[in-house]
Amino acid sequence: MSTADDALKFAYWVPNVSGGLVISNIEQRTSWTPEYNRKLAQIAEKAGFDYALSQIRFTAGYGADNQHESVTFSQDLLAHTEKLKVIAAILPGPWNPALAAKQIATISHLSNGRIAVNIVSGWFRGEFAAIGEHWLDHDERYRRSEEFIRALRGIWGEESYTFRGDFYRFNDYSLKPKPIDPQPEIFQGGSSRAARDMAARVSDWYFTNGNTPEGLRAQVADIQAKAALNNRRVKIGINAFAIVRETEEEAKAVLQEILDKANPEAVAGFAGQVKNAGAASPEGEGNWAKSTFEDLVQYNDGFRPNLIGTPQQVAERIVALKEAGADLVLLGFLHFQEEVAAFGEHVLPLIREIEAARAKAPPPAQKAVAAE
Repeated sequence: MSTADDALKFAYWVPNVSGGLVISNIEQRTSWTPEYNRKLAQIAEKAGFDYALSQIRFTAGYGADNQHESVTFSQDLLAHTEKLKVIAAILPGPWNPALAAKQIATISHLSNGRIAVNIVSGWFRGEFAAIGEHWLDHDERYRRSEEFIRALRGIWGEESYTFRGDFYRFNDYSLKPKPIDPQPEIFQGGSSRAARDMAARVSDWYFTNGNTPEGLRAQVADIQAKAALNNRRVKIGINAFAIVRETEEEAKAVLQEILDKANPEAVAGFAGQVKNAGAASPEGEGNWAKSTFEDLVQYNDGFRPNLIGTPQQVAERIVALKEAGADLVLLGFLHFQEEVAAFGEHVLPLIREIEAARAKAPPPAQKAVAAE
């Protein structure tokens, strides 16, 4: 039977940014307000979700006219839940590692260790220009993020921390109190070579955009091979947008309505900005580098895993992602409160049943011997 350690984990996108999770004029019964999000966090906790991921945005764009700050918002959600872990998005550039380390250490004590961080290397060049932050080339952004993560670990782990990097310097810096042990988990995203290499060296978790099981398997193999050279294993999270309905036809009809009502101008604007993150990588394999219009309607290629169908279909496809190397699925929904609750009631039990059944099944080699 599947144990708590090897059971697939689930997270949801915190809608602390207005506009929902698709760039479409379809109705989205999702709100960015604190009141809505507090209730959503409680629903998700009850439904069996393990994590919530807050978003970091500084300026309006692509339907996101309003944005609550991620770290502050994460602390509010933690104050209204008991078990849910919240991953606060942090953007090197606007944040210094000393500020982030201090913030997260304090929140760790306030939440009994339920805070984590997602280090975002940055894709929105216009946002950096708007707030007067220097914009770095693609691989340089990841070099800065790696130094940022190394600094966090050093500040949290050493009594007197000294560091000489290209982006950050620390001289006998002592942070007290430290976060509650174990140190807060560190997540990061990306699909480029620089992102995968950074994850293999320093991150606990690697988030990738939505993908097929085959595409995910190739990414995971690359990351884990590189991590093994550093005597490490990186946990893998994959983004996906779920549309679960009683019939496959109903689910597909919802997807088609999302696409039919997509905002072409906003999608095109978003596509132009994310070139800085995807195609800007030297090898052209970063996030969004090969995304189609349909992929970009859901910000992070969330339709690609094809979690569109009945509870049974979606459960089986999610387990296929696990078998391809995913440790966590990060989910978006059209109507968050209702659909998170329904996912916990109708889909998660099926996933646990499939996990348990496959854990009991003999490996393929044993099956072959038994057949003989």
